[in-house]
Amino acid sequence: MQEKRVSDSETIMTEIIMPNDTNPLHNLMGGNLLRWMDIAGGICAGKHCAAHVATASVDHVSFQKPIPLGEVITIRAMVTRAFTTSVEVYVEVSTAQFTGANPRQSNDAYFTFVGIDKETHRPLKVPPVLPVNQEEQRRYDGALRRRELRLILSGRMKPADAGELKSLFK
Repeated sequence: MQEKRVSDSETIMTEIIMPNDTNPLHNLMGGNLLRWMDIAGGICAGKHCAAHVATASVDHVSFQKPIPLGEVITIRAMVTRAFTTSVEVYVEVSTAQFTGANPRQSNDAYFTFVGIDKETHRPLKVPPVLPVNQEEQRRYDGALRRRELRLILSGRMKPADAGELKSLFK
């Protein structure tokens, strides 16, 4: 299967925070942000896999500072690594005032998506990722450790079987 570059599937989505997106304090509701992150990540994963995808997991997301009504958020999603039937996607969120003033990163998370065969609805083999710069290589290299941690926390892997994580503690 042909490798794909990260840039081949990178997805950028922009939203303005409207009144129906906010809580009583006029800040973006966390659930809405997670939904948009999942959409951008799913589009990115679908482009990479050239198939439908399903969200399998989301790593830790923290809400450091509120995103107020009227701000504009930009969600950038990029595949970091592919495994047999799944891809890890890094999703970062930046926010700024409507005029572009005061830009800042506000959130990020790693999502895992599974490629799905449209006819059988079964997982399908996904193309590998070809990192082409240092940042892509750094995320690619860390993906195996993140995957092992996700599998341990979900009870699908025993800590003793996590070779990449164990190597960090020797």
